[in-house]
Amino acid sequence: MSAESFEPAPQAGTGASYASAGVDIEAGDRAVELMKEWVKKTQRPEVLGGLGGFAGLFDASALKRYERPLLASATDGVGTKVDIARQMGVYDTIGHDLVAMVMDDIVVCGAEPLFMTDYICVGKVHPERVASIVKGIAEGCVLAGCALVGGETAEHPGLLGPDDFDVAGAGTGVVEYDRLLGADRIRTGDAVIAMASSGLHSNGYSLVRHVLFDRAGLSLDREVPEFGRTLGEELLEPTKIYSLDCLALTRTSEVHAFSHITGGGLAANLARVIPDHLHATVDRSTWTPGAVFDLVGKAGRVEQLELEKTLNMGVGMMAVLPQESVEVALTTLADRGVDAWVAGEIVERGEHAEGATLTGTYAS
Repeated sequence: MSAESFEPAPQAGTGASYASAGVDIEAGDRAVELMKEWVKKTQRPEVLGGLGGFAGLFDASALKRYERPLLASATDGVGTKVDIARQMGVYDTIGHDLVAMVMDDIVVCGAEPLFMTDYICVGKVHPERVASIVKGIAEGCVLAGCALVGGETAEHPGLLGPDDFDVAGAGTGVVEYDRLLGADRIRTGDAVIAMASSGLHSNGYSLVRHVLFDRAGLSLDREVPEFGRTLGEELLEPTKIYSLDCLALTRTSEVHAFSHITGGGLAANLARVIPDHLHATVDRSTWTPGAVFDLVGKAGRVEQLELEKTLNMGVGMMAVLPQESVEVALTTLADRGVDAWVAGEIVERGEHAEGATLTGTYAS
């Protein structure tokens, strides 16, 4: 049937509209107004304009102080952790997770976070809820030292339920070419420093939800003595944002590389910054994973190696640096309230097939 000959079937009532299709433009406008105060808190002097434009503006002339500036970019989401937030009805922490997942990837190469944009997809715009999500993102940007220069809120009725949502973000940072961190700087004998995670962070929640809810039948409001709070509160603990801590470390110590411990676990992520001829050994006995990791393992009878391939096991960021820099580095992190310790060292690759392995047994 051609478009010209198409005639809609008779229907009672008024004609179709965007609102009748499930998209509420007025609610979206209200959400933007509510989020503006939080976005303002993230502004850096290089940011021009405000919310409402088609693009966020960042004054690139600020990069003139660099001799050879390299722009670093990353994008990410927070996975199925959003379902915990939805069930809990808590929306102002998930933004911290989003900023951490993006900006802690950027800082790994030594880059200073500059600005970020977000994307929030919802089944139905609840203005206060959207503003709460943006509040969390803005607070995370402050902790990372970057500006939130824009974003998008999309309403997808029919694809998502009225209370369903997802978030994603993209960020940009800058690093001087000759200060770029990575595998080429690492040397035999370097120390590996571990920085404690705040919990599960934002990875492995498909496994966690399957184990704790589907298999163990636990509820989010269950009080867990080992946590000192409910299961839901523990699972929603925001991902730690290490960006400014890592940058402080580069100013006080000679850092060769960082590794952000996310999906794939500690060994696999550390291996990403280890050169082919070297190997990182990490001693499990130098720390005790938090109670949440033990609960997931026991509730699902998950083998230790499977846990380690999926979860961070209590370590959210690692730094590789010369032995002579260790004392100053640990002091710097302690002064910033970051729990850190020497967890391993760099050795020749030898017969090791992987770039990093965990040895020993976790401390009890």
